[in-house]
Amino acid sequence: MLRRLLKKLLRRIRKKFFNVPEPNVAASDPPPVNHSNKPETQFNPNPQCEAENHEPNHHHEPNHHHGIHHHEPILPYWQPHFDPSIPTHTYFEQETGAHGWGNNEAQMYTQNLANSFFTSDNKLVVRAISQPDAAENKYTSARLVSRQTLARDRGCVTASLTAPSAPGIWPAFWMLPAKPSTWPVDGEVDICELWNGNAINHSCVHWGHYNDQDKEKHRVIETTMNAPTALHQYSFVWEQAPGGVGGRMLWYIDECPVMRASIPDGIRPMRDFQIILNVAMGGNVCQDRLPAEGVYDLVVHDLKLMDEPQGGWAVFNRDWECTVEGHPMA
Repeated sequence: MLRRLLKKLLRRIRKKFFNVPEPNVAASDPPPVNHSNKPETQFNPNPQCEAENHEPNHHHEPNHHHGIHHHEPILPYWQPHFDPSIPTHTYFEQETGAHGWGNNEAQMYTQNLANSFFTSDNKLVVRAISQPDAAENKYTSARLVSRQTLARDRGCVTASLTAPSAPGIWPAFWMLPAKPSTWPVDGEVDICELWNGNAINHSCVHWGHYNDQDKEKHRVIETTMNAPTALHQYSFVWEQAPGGVGGRMLWYIDECPVMRASIPDGIRPMRDFQIILNVAMGGNVCQDRLPAEGVYDLVVHDLKLMDEPQGGWAVFNRDWECTVEGHPMA
């Protein structure tokens, strides 16, 4: 009791004569963590997996909100260097023509430097140019097909893109089998497709025949993008047994899985597929709307093929279990 009274008296003397504040024990810093005993944090790229219905959120914030997760980098087995001193056709075939491309599209694809080029800061630009009042070549663009195939039974393709979003504009990062091939019997994979300025990305796989009897032979998920023209990372991961039959596919936006699908029977082996980058204009998908006069750039900041996804195949397996299946087209 006497000891407690002496402490109380001492605090009053310090405060009155020396203006020393009382210590704030609650605000003190915690002791340092002994990292040798600290439990490891398990990274879950899809927090919606813990939800009862196991379905991802298809209302997608830009990557500075979601945050791209940082893993040990996976070395690519193919990664084009967008050096302005070399021509685009070093890495890509530049397809040409103005025959509608199966969708009554308005653009003419060219090999012109105005429509596809590497920049001084090492980016690839696929540029659509709309000149509605021009006497000819009112709508020009580029359609680039990688000379490299996937060339693996399993792996990951990823691109960091800034895409245009406007009425009448249809940018795409997608894949078809190397020629000769038959569409859509041999398969099509769409990784990033935004059209008509509606800020919805379409993750898709198509196969079979595009008619009323084959509506089941398409799988798609629509993801609303709050910032479609911001920088985003779009990825596609495939896993197929040797021989190219069956398997699994996952689509990602900013490392968040948005759709899964089984590899359909009857399509070409995934190793035969090539990457396509293009900006289409008008046509059926855009409800025949044509873009206003201007320049519309699909900018590729990075593009690569890897033997495994970021985080490895354990992350892929976990994501597969909790990612929504693509639904048939309506």
